[in-house]
Amino acid sequence: MSSIRSVLIFLTLLVLSRPVFAQQPPKELAEEYMTQAELTLEATKALDDARALVVTAADLDTTFLKANYEAGRLHLITIDKQMAAKYLLRVYRQDPDYRFDIEYSIGRSFQYGEKFDQAIDFYNRYKDKLAKKPGYQGKDKVDVAVVDRAIFECQNAKEYFSNPKNFSIVNIGREINSEYEDYVPVLNEQENELFFTTRRRDDNLNQNVADDNKPWEDIFFATKSGNTWSYAKNIGMPVNTPYHNSNLGLSADGNTLFIYMDEGGGDIYYSERVNGVWGEPLPMPGIINSSFEEKSVSISSDEKTLYFSSNRPGGFGGLDLYRATKDSKGEWSNVKNLGPKINTDLDDDAPFIDYDLVTLYFSSKGHKGMGGFDVFKSTFDLKGNEWSEPENLGYPINTPDNDIYFVSSKDSKRAYYSSVREDGMGYTDIYMITIPDGLKNPQPAVAKNPEPPKDTTTASTTTTPTVTKNEPKTDPVKVTPTKVEPKNQPKTDVVKTEPKTEPKKEPKKPIVPIKYIVSVVDSEGKTPLDAKVKLVGAKDNVIIGSTSNGNGVYEFTIKNGQAKDYRLSVDRDGYAFQNMNVKIQGATTEEKTINRTIELRKLSVGVTSILRNIYFDFDKASFQTESYAELNKLEAMMRTNSNMTIELAGHTDAIGTKAYNMFLSQKRAEAVKDYLTKKGIDTRRIKAVGYGKTKPLASNDDEDEGRELNRRVEFKVLSN
Repeated sequence: MSSIRSVLIFLTLLVLSRPVFAQQPPKELAEEYMTQAELTLEATKALDDARALVVTAADLDTTFLKANYEAGRLHLITIDKQMAAKYLLRVYRQDPDYRFDIEYSIGRSFQYGEKFDQAIDFYNRYKDKLAKKPGYQGKDKVDVAVVDRAIFECQNAKEYFSNPKNFSIVNIGREINSEYEDYVPVLNEQENELFFTTRRRDDNLNQNVADDNKPWEDIFFATKSGNTWSYAKNIGMPVNTPYHNSNLGLSADGNTLFIYMDEGGGDIYYSERVNGVWGEPLPMPGIINSSFEEKSVSISSDEKTLYFSSNRPGGFGGLDLYRATKDSKGEWSNVKNLGPKINTDLDDDAPFIDYDLVTLYFSSKGHKGMGGFDVFKSTFDLKGNEWSEPENLGYPINTPDNDIYFVSSKDSKRAYYSSVREDGMGYTDIYMITIPDGLKNPQPAVAKNPEPPKDTTTASTTTTPTVTKNEPKTDPVKVTPTKVEPKNQPKTDVVKTEPKTEPKKEPKKPIVPIKYIVSVVDSEGKTPLDAKVKLVGAKDNVIIGSTSNGNGVYEFTIKNGQAKDYRLSVDRDGYAFQNMNVKIQGATTEEKTINRTIELRKLSVGVTSILRNIYFDFDKASFQTESYAELNKLEAMMRTNSNMTIELAGHTDAIGTKAYNMFLSQKRAEAVKDYLTKKGIDTRRIKAVGYGKTKPLASNDDEDEGRELNRRVEFKVLSN
C-alpha cells in the first residue's frame, strides 16, 4: 500500500511541479522517472503507466541504457511494438553485449513494423552470436529454433505482402471499439446482434484489476439497425460476474452464448436466452471441460458438433483444437483432437466452423504464418475423411501481430475478427472484412460431423459418424453413338450453294491495368528516398499491391475498371508524413501510366503539414472512425521524434459566426492534442490553437474544393 501511495504522490507532484522539474538536469530527471516506473510496476504492474514513465526517462537521457532497454521491452509486450527498435538500437549501438538476446528483440520490433529484411538481418546477427557461444545457457538466451521460426515468418510475410488479397477491412467503429482491448466478436445468423469481450473501464461491472492494472474482462453487446450499430452495452448479470467473463461463441439463432469462466483452470459455460432474458451460466454438460484450460468454442449451425481449444495433455503442443459431438441424450461426448494437419507444436486457437459444416477457420501461431496468430482455413474432405492443408488467408487479413477470432457470415461474403492495426482506436479492435468473391468452399456439404483422426485420453465414447451419399440405384450405362442410315427416303438432287461467310468479329480487347508510379524524393536535394508507401481504397480499405525498384520508386497496379477514390500515404523516419486523397480513373483497354512525385520535407522548425484524413462529426469536435489511421501516424511521428514540439492548428470554413468558428477550431485542435496525450505523449510538447476562418486555403464559395479544404487541422514543427 505504501508503494501505491508513493506512486500516486509522485504523479501528483509531477503535474504540480513541472517548472521545478524543468530546471533539473536531464540525467537527474531521467533517474527520477525511472525510479517511479519501477515503483509503478512493483505496486500495480500497470504496464502502460510504467511504459510512459520509462519512455520519458529514455528520451531525456539517450545514454541511460537501463531506461532505453526497458522502454524497448515494454513496447514489445504492450502496444506500438514497432517502436521498440528505436530504444533497443540506442542500447545496442552503445553496448552490443548489454543483453544477450538484444539482436533478437530488435528483430522482433522490425518484424512487427513490417521491415522484414531488417528483421531477418538482426535475427541472423543473433544466430551468429549463438554459434560463437554454443554453451551459453543464461535466462536471456533464445533458442535457435525460435529464431529460425521468426525468419520463416518474415519470409512468409514478404510473400504475402507482395500479393495482397482483394479484401476490404474496416474498423467496425467507435460504437463498438474503445481505447482498450476489444475482441472475440460473435454474431447471430442475421448479423444484427454482436457480442464481444472488452477490458474497458466504462460500464465494467467488476472492480477487480488484472496484473496489468486494467479491469478484468466483461461481455458487451450491440444491435444493428440498417447499417448502423448501437453503442455497445454491458450484457449485465448473471452473465457477467466480478471476475473474468469472456464470450467464446454463439449459436446461429443467437440464443445460446458460450462463455469462458475462471473455473477449473478455465472452463466453458453456456447461458440460454429465454423471452429476451439471459439465464445463469452453467458448465458445459459431458466431458468438454477438464482440469486444464478450455479457451475457445464454436458450435455448428445444426448444433450437433462443437469445436474448441484446450491445452489438455495428449495434444501436439500448446493449445490444440478438438471437436465433440452431441449424443442421443443431448450431452457432448466423443472428444477428439483434430490431428496434425490442423494442430502444431505452437498454439492453435479460436475455431469457427462455417455454416457449410466442413470449412473450419482458426488462428495459429504455427503453420505458414507471418507472426503472432494468423487466420487459417481448412476444409474437411468428405471422400478422404481428412482435413485439407491449412491455408493462410493472407495479407491484409493477417499481419505480423495477432489476428484472431475470425467468424464468417452465412453467405461467406463478410467476416469479423480481432486485430491490431494502424487505424485502431487502442489495443485490439474488432474489424469487418468484406470479401467480394466469398470464402465459402464450393464443395456442397453432404455429410455432417466430419471425423478427425486422433483420439484423446478424455474421450468417453468411440462412435463414428457415418458419411452418407446419394448413390444411384444402378450403374450408369455408357452409350456409344452410331450412325443411323435413313430408310425409304426419296432421292433428291444435290444443289450446290456457295458457303455463307459471316463477318469477322473483332476480338474483345482485354482491360489493361493502370500503372500508378510514385517517386519519393527529398524536398530540398530532390534525391530519391526509400519510404513506406501505401495506396488503399478510400472507402473500402482494399490495399493495392506494389513493387519497388529500391531507389524510391513504387509502382502500383490498378485493375479496377471504374474510377475510384484512394488514399496515398508516404512515411519515412525524420520526415513529415504525407497522406492524401487521390482519384484514379478506371482501367481501360489502352495502356496508361500515371506518374506522381512526392516531396517529403525534413522535420525541421517551421515545417507545416495538413492532416488531411482527420474527420469530425458535423459541428462537433469528436472524431469519425476514419480518422484513427491519421491520428496514429501523428502519434508514431511524435514518438519517433521524441524531442519535437508541435503546434496543432484548427481551421474552419466561413459558415457561422467568427466567435463560434474560433471556438470550434480550438476544440478540434484540443481534441487531437487530447488523443495524443492519452496515448502517452507529453502534453508540454503540444500547443493547440484555433484559427477559425482566418486562414483559408481556398475560396469559401466553392463547397467541393473550397470550404472542404478550409475545414482542417495542421501541425507545425516548433522545435526538434
